[in-house]
Amino acid sequence: MVKKILAGFFLITVIVFFVVANGQKRRQSIPAHYIQESAIRPSLNDGDIICRLGDRIWSNFFKEFSPKEKRFSHLGIVRIRNDVVSVINAEGLAIEGKDFVNEVSLKDFLEIAQSIGIYRLKDFEGEVISDVALEYIGRRFDWQFDMEDENNLYCSELLYVILKKLDPSIELNKVWIKEIGKNVIPLDICAQSEYFIEVGYWGKI
Repeated sequence: MVKKILAGFFLITVIVFFVVANGQKRRQSIPAHYIQESAIRPSLNDGDIICRLGDRIWSNFFKEFSPKEKRFSHLGIVRIRNDVVSVINAEGLAIEGKDFVNEVSLKDFLEIAQSIGIYRLKDFEGEVISDVALEYIGRRFDWQFDMEDENNLYCSELLYVILKKLDPSIELNKVWIKEIGKNVIPLDICAQSEYFIEVGYWGKI
C-alpha cells in the first residue's frame, strides 16, 4: 500500500513538473499552428468531440495511456453558437492559472495541435452535449485521477461524466494504471467505442 501511494505521488509530481516547465516555455514562445482552423472548421458540428495530439512533453505521456490507438493526448467538446466555435475542455496548465474546465477558442485549442480527430456521438443532439458541458466549467483539474469525485475532472473524464449524465447506462472503456493504482479513461475512447463515429482526422498517420 505504501509503495502504491509513493508511486502515485511520484507520478503526479512528474506530471506537474512537466506541465509547469512546458507552460513556462509556452509563455515565452508560441509555436506556429500545426492544424489550421480552416482545415477542420467545415467538418465541425456543435457537440462534436475534438481530440488533439499536442507537442508538449506531457502530450506523449498521456498519449501512452491509450492501450490501442495512441494518436491523441487531449480532448474537448465543441460548442458552436452564432457561428462562433469554442472548445470546452479540462486543462492542467497550472502555471497559466488554467488548471480547470474552461471554454477556449478553437484557435487556442489548435495552438499546439500536431494531429486532430473529430468524433460525433451517434444518439445525441450536439447542442445537448455542449450545453451539459457548460455546466462543468470551473471544475478543477483532477490531478488525483479519481473518477469517484466529479468536482475535479481531467479531459476524458469530463466527457465520461457528460455522457453518464445524459444516459447512466453508458459505459466507456477504462485502463488500469498501476503506477497510481487507478482506472482512467484513455484518449482512444472515441475511436474504440460504439457510441461514436469518426468524422475526420488531420495530422500524423
